Amino acid sequence: MQNLEWKEVKEWDAKTIDAKVGEIRKQLFEMRMQKVAAGYDKPHHFKVGKKNIARLLTAKGQNAKGDK
Repeated sequence: MQNLEWKEVKEWDAKTIDAKVGEIRKQLFEMRMQKVAAGYDKPHHFKVGKKNIARLLTAKGQNAKGDK
């Protein structure tokens, strides 16, 4: 899982952001299931995923206000 760049994310529309948030949440769920079942090799991906979701939702809120 990679960090999303703010410069890139702030230009996305709400529909794209919602799709990406859903995708990341699904990845986090799958990683949690893998962690419980067999162990997960890269635990820092959980933190990166949560930060990406926060970054996306912040961009969505700012875009709604018009504060680009």
